[in-house]
Amino acid sequence: MTEILPPHDSALEEVILGACLAETAAMPLVIDKLRPEMFYEEKHCEIYSALQAMFRAGKAIDIITVKDELASRGKLDFVGGPFYVANLTMHVVSSAHLEEHALILMQKFLHRETILGLYRLLPQAADETIDIDDTITELRRLLDYLDGQGSHANYLRDINRLMQDTLEQMNARIANNKNGVTGIPTGLTDLDLLTAGWQPGDLNIIAARPSVGKTAFALHLAISAAASGAPVVIYSLEMQGERLGDRLLCGCGPAIGASHLRTGQLNENEQQQAYDAARYLSGLPICVDDSSIMGMDHIRASARLLKGKGKCGCIIIDYLQLCDMKTDQKNRNREQEVSEASRKAKLLAKELNIPVILLCQLNRSCEGRGGHRPELSDLRESGAIEQDADVVMLLYRPALYGLPSERVSKLPSEGLGVVIVAKHRNGETRDVYFSHNDSLTKICDYGLPL
Repeated sequence: MTEILPPHDSALEEVILGACLAETAAMPLVIDKLRPEMFYEEKHCEIYSALQAMFRAGKAIDIITVKDELASRGKLDFVGGPFYVANLTMHVVSSAHLEEHALILMQKFLHRETILGLYRLLPQAADETIDIDDTITELRRLLDYLDGQGSHANYLRDINRLMQDTLEQMNARIANNKNGVTGIPTGLTDLDLLTAGWQPGDLNIIAARPSVGKTAFALHLAISAAASGAPVVIYSLEMQGERLGDRLLCGCGPAIGASHLRTGQLNENEQQQAYDAARYLSGLPICVDDSSIMGMDHIRASARLLKGKGKCGCIIIDYLQLCDMKTDQKNRNREQEVSEASRKAKLLAKELNIPVILLCQLNRSCEGRGGHRPELSDLRESGAIEQDADVVMLLYRPALYGLPSERVSKLPSEGLGVVIVAKHRNGETRDVYFSHNDSLTKICDYGLPL
């Protein structure tokens, strides 16, 4: 039986090395694309390793200097001696297509790494004593590794290209803005004026104490975003999907009482409104994942898949501290785990170029503060949360603490909600007010009828 060799091209490797030896302009073209381990032939790996070290040290590169470098490393005989090094330059005419050759070589390396990674995972997948979730986690790590290996050099742009891309974004904002809103509408006019909507690539933190209304507020955001045409994915770690469905029905049905829906005591009018609301919601581009055990790796894999299908334009995660944070690293405390999840959420927003809205709990510090008004320092297990976030919003309802009015605005507290924009990387910070009903299933601009 003929042995099948891993994907490689020895002649291509010789052409690349020959170009690097023969032309001074060659190494700068491949230094950020290729690493020694990407060469299949071990002797080619050693030669490129020497070339790489010499280039980074600012040394002149030619046949003589490279032979001396290999000799000093004790590798000259291993690669085939001086004759082999000199003969490499006979395989290339110019470096005109060197970048394309480097990309082909990288692809063959990724093919080999994929085969090797899957080969290592195969026994684990076949072993029924190993939790399948652990195997899937390892598979996701392999995919992340392969994705990183293939795209690590794609983000380098010279200033000319950067200015072109920046102007393209500016023109797109000019063409697409609606009354100053260039991102996805939030559903609150004053918040839109402050942020210009949810911006692609931004991590937005919505934080509050328990029972203040994080989930209810997030569902309002989801409906507003979906109604504008942006596909929304909700990852609900705290609440079952059907319970979210109850809240969504109440939010869209003007006369549906939350307690009536919960107890099943709906009158005919409420039932009809529930059907009408369900019909309206069914037409919105919203997906819900209510898996009770999920981490940022699961969310990233799911979101990337949905993004490829055009079903993910905004992500809402409810909520950060419930994320499953399995790790191979020992001696890690909870703050480090939460910080890692926050960082992954920011990277996800940047990678998919969509807004990510991450709900988060505040600690008890505000409970002992006059007025119980939350502050940025109240972020629970904050770590890198504040650092990673582009926007941090703290939800506050003074009526929950028996206050007759909100201390800053002096507005009556009954039915009043406050979005304290405590951090805004690209704009100002201030308070935004909204109105809500008793069950917090309906939210609107402050002063407007619910």
